[in-house]
Amino acid sequence: MRPPIEPRLQRLLGGAEYANLRKRLRDRFARAPEGEEVENFRIGKLTSDEHALLASLLGRHVRHSSSLQVVVGRVDATFRDSGVAMSLRDALEIIDGPIANLAEARRASREMWSDVLDVCTHQALVELLRTPKGLGLLKRLSGSQPDVAIELCRRVEATLRRLPANAITRSQLAAEALGDAHALDGGRPAATLILTIWRRPIARSGREEGFDEPEGETEIEPAERAERDRDVWAKAGVLVNELARPALFLNLPVEGMERHGQFPGEPVYASLRWLLRTPPAWRVAGRKVYVCENPNLVAIAADRWGADCEPLVCTDGMPAAAQRCLLSQLTEAGARLHYHGDFDWAGVRIGNHMMRAHGARSWRFDAIDYVSAIKGASELGQKLTGKALHASWDEGLTAAMQMHDLSIAEEAVAACLLNDLRSTK
Repeated sequence: MRPPIEPRLQRLLGGAEYANLRKRLRDRFARAPEGEEVENFRIGKLTSDEHALLASLLGRHVRHSSSLQVVVGRVDATFRDSGVAMSLRDALEIIDGPIANLAEARRASREMWSDVLDVCTHQALVELLRTPKGLGLLKRLSGSQPDVAIELCRRVEATLRRLPANAITRSQLAAEALGDAHALDGGRPAATLILTIWRRPIARSGREEGFDEPEGETEIEPAERAERDRDVWAKAGVLVNELARPALFLNLPVEGMERHGQFPGEPVYASLRWLLRTPPAWRVAGRKVYVCENPNLVAIAADRWGADCEPLVCTDGMPAAAQRCLLSQLTEAGARLHYHGDFDWAGVRIGNHMMRAHGARSWRFDAIDYVSAIKGASELGQKLTGKALHASWDEGLTAAMQMHDLSIAEEAVAACLLNDLRSTK
């Protein structure tokens, strides 16, 4: 607790009416180069009262002006002669507390954060923290407290040393590595850093270069962000809600089909748990695999062609972790993916993801197909809603959709799609 301010000093400079002036004067001392004395400076935008005060401290006649040259030595002498303070700086510190030199504070801060980096040993964490964004993220997560940051980095490294894991649940990983089953829950500092680190190789990979938010797709709902986080955890071999939103498919060739619960002609659901813990040996090298957006199309295809239907996978909207895992496994096994979705802006967004992340090609999902579908559309059709998106695979699709302003559900063109799905074997 600071001692009481001498009454004469309080009356002279301590009033609320001089608070802004005191702040500006303090800033002058704080910004001075380290080790240098402040000798004089010009201060502007003064009120009449502020100008009168400074003029009196300088021993000048009061003559209102919006600026004034302050000779610090003269003001210091005035304070010493009055006996209320040793100098202008001393008076400011008596009233409002010590003035920290910004250059010195920045140097000390650099040294402290350098110590934080010296503590880190995991290469992936070190690489992240050597980037301005990475270090800024650590400072934000630690409240800009180096000691908190050091502890956070230790917890992150303890987790990273266990990754990639072999289909372990996130809660189990957190409990074993950090002693708290919830330490890696969404939004927790350690989880945020780990996800950021694991996103970096994903963003650098050829097929998922835009994982961090593709242009025009920066507004992400919390639920979708949680799904994306779940997908990153899955790529690290960590299961989050492993039974949620399983992937739906039909007639995917796989070794030991019946052992994996598949029967020709019957749709199958595969959980993320199953896909990661017992990865199937997909026999799809060089094969065309069709991908649709809506589960209804899978049901329609199964009813029409049964065991004679070509391999078909459903994204069920924007692919979640299980769907992304399955699609990645198929492409790694040599499948050639062909995607169709709803002709609306959400469908275009999913299409952009499919082309970018999984190397898919269009399956009757171009401008010519949209215009053809419009010809047979109901007069009571749904108007397009939401923000228009560029279709990366077809320059003309976005323009055609904007021109006709009508959404076409995937089920509305099922008859056309079914022609492609009949097996020719």
